[in-house]
Amino acid sequence: MTTNTPFEILSKPNGRGLVKAWVRGVQLEDKAREQLLNVASLPFIFRWVAAMPDVHAGMGATIGSVIPTRGAVIPAAVGVDIGCGMMAHRTQLTASDLPDDLAPLRAEIERVVPHGRTHHGGRGDRGAWANPPERVQAAWAELEPEFAEICAKNPGIARSNNLVHLGTLGTGNHFVEICLDTEDRVWVMLHSGSRGVGGRIGNHFIKAAKADMQRYYVQLPDPNLAFFPQGTQGFSDYLQAAGWAQRFAQINRALMMQAVLGVLAAEIGDPGEGELTVNCHHNYVARENHFGQQVWVTRKGAVRARAGELGIIPGSMGARSYIVRGLGNDDAFHSCSHGAGRAMSRTAARKRFTIEEHVAATAGIECRKDAEVLDETPMAYKDIDAVMHAQRDLVEIVHTLRQVVCVKG
Repeated sequence: MTTNTPFEILSKPNGRGLVKAWVRGVQLEDKAREQLLNVASLPFIFRWVAAMPDVHAGMGATIGSVIPTRGAVIPAAVGVDIGCGMMAHRTQLTASDLPDDLAPLRAEIERVVPHGRTHHGGRGDRGAWANPPERVQAAWAELEPEFAEICAKNPGIARSNNLVHLGTLGTGNHFVEICLDTEDRVWVMLHSGSRGVGGRIGNHFIKAAKADMQRYYVQLPDPNLAFFPQGTQGFSDYLQAAGWAQRFAQINRALMMQAVLGVLAAEIGDPGEGELTVNCHHNYVARENHFGQQVWVTRKGAVRARAGELGIIPGSMGARSYIVRGLGNDDAFHSCSHGAGRAMSRTAARKRFTIEEHVAATAGIECRKDAEVLDETPMAYKDIDAVMHAQRDLVEIVHTLRQVVCVKG
């Protein structure tokens, strides 16, 4: 059903569940539509579910959705990369300060920021610290006491990559980029989350919620929508652990940013204090006030966009990215997209595109151009221009960035 509003209105034939979807002019796959309506039909949803223009199918709940709830939280809706998000920093350097050959700069960033994954994530994994530097150990010292509390109640979480993943990038769509804005100012932008420990926390509580649903014979449209009712031990334990993981993720990004700025200082020149820094989650749960009521808001692949609040919407490793200012749209629960959103699965992208096509799509960008990153090729993502147009009532563009260096795991 369509209306004159900027969003589409979706509902099930029986009228149960309501979704407001900012998908005009962009792809909405059938599986994503089904998942959105499944979530919206749950009895504890507050008003409606909001779907962002980058929406695509996920585990039970779509990536690119905003799920407001009263009296319950859904661990799988937050996902296993709790606190995943973006950080961007505008330096005082300009394009003229960058060397003609950017390959050594990319190599130095790859040297100081552990990235990727080898040895199945075990001993010797290149994506983890063998000997965490002092700044990482100092940050962990601030995080460790509450982590110990969480592990005392949930011992399985202790067996995770925590300290050794703090200040590291990971794999998949996580990246570190050197970008230029329309004034040729140099930016550092990066994308990562809570790494191994966030994954262990997420999986632990997803499993526990599913067990509760079986114990109490709760029927759900999808087992991955298992939830913790407010007032239960699972609910309070999960929120504590998820909140901690969100803090880990934010510190993780800040540590990587510090390392990359150090590279710029050593290789090019003093980047200065900078004039603008944004560090925002896009996989998280938080308590917020909407329509005069306190509710839990889960943003799964969505960025908070309160009026005047800055956020980051990246395109792909070959497309523009945007620093945006929120417009505080009530219908979207003050949210916007977290990127362009996948147009196809990783498997489909690997089968469909060639290395030659990927090289052409990333021309002029110092980045990996091998078969292992074909699932991240720009063509695997939606058109960022269409995505931005679809959410023009959610955000306004403040800065437009194009990457010149991209590091991926």
